Amino acid sequence: MLTPVRNLEQHLAARFSRVRSATERLAEPLSAEDCCAQSMADASPVKWHLAHTTWFFETFVLERFESDFAPFDPAFRVLFNSYYHGVGAQHPRPQRGLITRPDLATVLRYRSAVDERMQQLLARCEDDACHALVELGLQHEQQHQELILTDIKHLLSCHPLWPTYRAAEWPRAEVASSAQPAWISHFGGFEQIGHAGEGFGFDNESPRHRVYLEPFALSSRLVTNGEYLQFMQDGGYEQPALWLAQGWDWREAHAIHAPLYWRRSRDEGAVWQEFTLHGVVDIAPEQPVVHLSYFEADAYARWRGARLPTEAEWEAVAQSLPLNGHMNGHMNGHFADSGIHHPMAEHGAARLFGNVWQWTRSSYEAYPGFAPAEGAVGEYNGKFMVNQYVLRGGSCATPSDHIRASYRNFFPTSARWQFAGVRLARDV
Repeated sequence: MLTPVRNLEQHLAARFSRVRSATERLAEPLSAEDCCAQSMADASPVKWHLAHTTWFFETFVLERFESDFAPFDPAFRVLFNSYYHGVGAQHPRPQRGLITRPDLATVLRYRSAVDERMQQLLARCEDDACHALVELGLQHEQQHQELILTDIKHLLSCHPLWPTYRAAEWPRAEVASSAQPAWISHFGGFEQIGHAGEGFGFDNESPRHRVYLEPFALSSRLVTNGEYLQFMQDGGYEQPALWLAQGWDWREAHAIHAPLYWRRSRDEGAVWQEFTLHGVVDIAPEQPVVHLSYFEADAYARWRGARLPTEAEWEAVAQSLPLNGHMNGHMNGHFADSGIHHPMAEHGAARLFGNVWQWTRSSYEAYPGFAPAEGAVGEYNGKFMVNQYVLRGGSCATPSDHIRASYRNFFPTSARWQFAGVRLARDV
């Protein structure tokens, strides 16, 4: 009979294999040229994601726990280090697309070699610290799976023909656009938020702590394309009173007049179209609006006479609800862009997870008593707690076994290439 430790090792080894294989499946529809290109400084080439997630296991796990450790290639320590200054130098992020060598085939061999060594290590390692680092590495890789999809979508959108990443595997979900959201009321008072200690949680989700909330209500569903189009038709992008000052300056400087990936068709009638990873589609009114900046989300909420929720309000409601919603099923080789497949919540039903990340009005900052992990892995979250806002709930690109109510995503206010949308809140 297997001991509990041995069961844990086998579970972790199987999970390691599943997550690593899922990443490579995301790259399968792409050419080597696709995988090397970088569309902007905020995005990374797919080849770099494939290598960096491998670098994480080689650097933080194998180098520490493998008795006869030797790097696959010493140059990779710099080339594929993202931001871990405790490990050493990094290649500049805006220049990752210039790393034409090693080629994609070499990066895939790198992955295979590290995977084999990791499986050998997992077969014999009973160190809790080793297991914890492997789990952190797998959660880190799942974040990069989402980034592969967001980054390749931005890259393909820069192509004048708007090419398809992968054909849709489901028909578009049809939901009546007239369905009105319900308001989920909360009486306020003291609530506990943060990671409860069961299962994995990033350091920025802890410690669990008490917050006080004034009475509020949260919309039971996301804002749709049709609703956002009404904002546009009412001149929402031309009314400075709706916008934060910095948001208005950003909108003017970049001539923003619609969500990212929206454009007018060239056909007679000129309908709005949306670029998705499955190709170009006409805007569907019932689908969730996606690829909005914080500035756009906030301006829309003001136009509706509402506001964005705080992250504490969102979590207070979400932690009692099931983790159901449209999330990435790529663990089974499937993925559906939010612009293609969106089973919206039924009237009055609360569904807070999946489809699109939801901007909150909360600045990304440390919880009371927060302490980053020791060593280089402590650079993972804490040092980014400035000039960012929190998003909650996961998206169509988030692996379904990666999200939880306490999960805190964060991006700058102008970020639009992520699958980010809007859920409204209001005071009661």
